[in-house]
Amino acid sequence: MKPLPWGDYPRIWIIGLVAVGLLARSAPAQDEQSDADLLKEARSHFEPLPKDMATAEFPVSPERVRLGRKLFFDPRISSDGAVSCSRCHLAALYATDGLPKSLGVHDQTLPRNAPTVLNAGLSFKQHWDGRFANVEEQAKLSLLGPGFGNPDYATAMARIRAIPGYVALFQESFPGEPDPISEDHWSKAIGAYERTLVSPSRFDDYLRGKPNALSTAERNGLRTFIETGCIDCHKGPGLGGLGFRKFGVASEYWKATGSPDIDKGRFGVTNDPADLYKFKVPVLRNVAMTPPYFHDGVINDLPKAVRIMAKVQLDIELSDPEVESLVTFLGSLTGTIPESFERAPVLPAGGFRPNSSASSHARTK
Repeated sequence: MKPLPWGDYPRIWIIGLVAVGLLARSAPAQDEQSDADLLKEARSHFEPLPKDMATAEFPVSPERVRLGRKLFFDPRISSDGAVSCSRCHLAALYATDGLPKSLGVHDQTLPRNAPTVLNAGLSFKQHWDGRFANVEEQAKLSLLGPGFGNPDYATAMARIRAIPGYVALFQESFPGEPDPISEDHWSKAIGAYERTLVSPSRFDDYLRGKPNALSTAERNGLRTFIETGCIDCHKGPGLGGLGFRKFGVASEYWKATGSPDIDKGRFGVTNDPADLYKFKVPVLRNVAMTPPYFHDGVINDLPKAVRIMAKVQLDIELSDPEVESLVTFLGSLTGTIPESFERAPVLPAGGFRPNSSASSHARTK
């Protein structure tokens, strides 16, 4: 090969430097474009959390929220004076109780794991099997269930009427009603309070147009979440809660989870064979903070739960890096607990004294 004239070497060297410089500048530009595409894709599946979860049918007023908050934390509505809504929904545990299955009156074990009440109003139905249409119906009908143990609504409302401070609060919240203290009004007040329990996170900032609200690892986890197919079920502002899905599409769930009992899910409500093993898709907000997982609380470890879901729902064997990536993204969904939920309010005096051990069974972190 004929050597180049000495005068050509500087020119080639300069051209090489320019090419390297162009490549170096194009890499951030490509990353920026990739991030823009990811944000656009994310916005097509998810929405930021709303300020509250009020609806035209179930509005939120300051008076009802104030009353509902007190009722939520008051155990005197239960037959043993020990169980309030807050017993299964503790602020320290992101509005869960940390138990595989919750405890009702007289410490009887309830059938399923207690989901978080944070962002619950986003779900199209309530409870794992969707037996309740909304948070209001769930509050009302739970008065007669094993959670509160009242024999009838009259007995439950008599407990409220025995507390003088509640009379004025109900009148203020439901003015003009001939009998403001009723199970319907009790449930509407509870529902009004629960509809304010929104827990925004950095993921909401991201969806509102701040790409750097998520770390690079979290954005990569979001890509994995989308590309793996998790978005087929987990979408919307809550990343779930919008429908029923069979638990175990690709294989029987109980073999993967080691569940001691086989729960037939929504079939227990409808008796329709098409609903066998179907459950409401859980909301993934705060999921990193709310073990144990699944309807029976048999899995305590989030990476293991992620791996099981991929296998039994999507027939995918995730690699360790993929699991880590997904768990990293799910951590970005951990939000801020509302101030009104962080501590119990002052309750009206009267009625019978509640059992001071009402929350003693919750798992602590």
